[in-house]
Amino acid sequence: MALVVLVLGLLGVTLFSACSEPGSEYESKAAIIDQLGTIFPNQDFIEQTTLELENYGFSVDVYPGENVTVGLYRELPSYGYKCIIFRVHSGLLGVDPKVTNRTWLYTNEPYSKNRHLLEQLDDQVTYARTRADAPWCFAISAEFIDESVEEQFDNTVIIMMGCDGLHFEDLAQSFIQKGASIYIAWDASVMLGYVDSSTSVLIEKLCSYELTVKEAVAQTMAKEGPDPIYNSVLKYYPRQSASKNLSELIE
Repeated sequence: MALVVLVLGLLGVTLFSACSEPGSEYESKAAIIDQLGTIFPNQDFIEQTTLELENYGFSVDVYPGENVTVGLYRELPSYGYKCIIFRVHSGLLGVDPKVTNRTWLYTNEPYSKNRHLLEQLDDQVTYARTRADAPWCFAISAEFIDESVEEQFDNTVIIMMGCDGLHFEDLAQSFIQKGASIYIAWDASVMLGYVDSSTSVLIEKLCSYELTVKEAVAQTMAKEGPDPIYNSVLKYYPRQSASKNLSELIE
């Protein structure tokens, strides 16, 4: 397999291991996948987001960075979440300056050529790292979601906080084809402080104000503006879900 680099700008409530199936005392469940928490923790963001979701009526499971593995991504639909927030590294596959039209999500699972062999051969997973001196870890592609993710999402709202989540539509299309109702993400690289702040505003607009996707995204961008370094903006997919609010998206 050729050397892989990811184009990046985006540099640990109830905790569950990647293999445990969480319970719930609420009707609906939400998850925060905090892959970034091991190296860029933001407990204020986790607590604020958890509170917003709980006030709306969700029970919330937080997956800390060490539990974010290929296996967790594979099993997510089986847990029945109606909202999943991915606080993760993501980026575009390529060797500078050439970039292909594929988007990859990081795990914190150390890379090994002897694990996930079929997925590696099918180019569903690869190895990646955030910087030259960082250890290699597994990353998953849209093809992994298409072919290896178990079961279907049940009208799940996907909020992707990583870089380039909607630079291309590959990940968005895969999540929607797997049953998600909306996929919200940035169209280019993002700085961590900016994306944490902007996502907090977005979740408040969706939960506390019960705005539609179109209204929540527009008001988030009006308040926060584009990323100050990369000029990235918040977008959503598919367009036909723009007029729905959170309760309509998850019903």
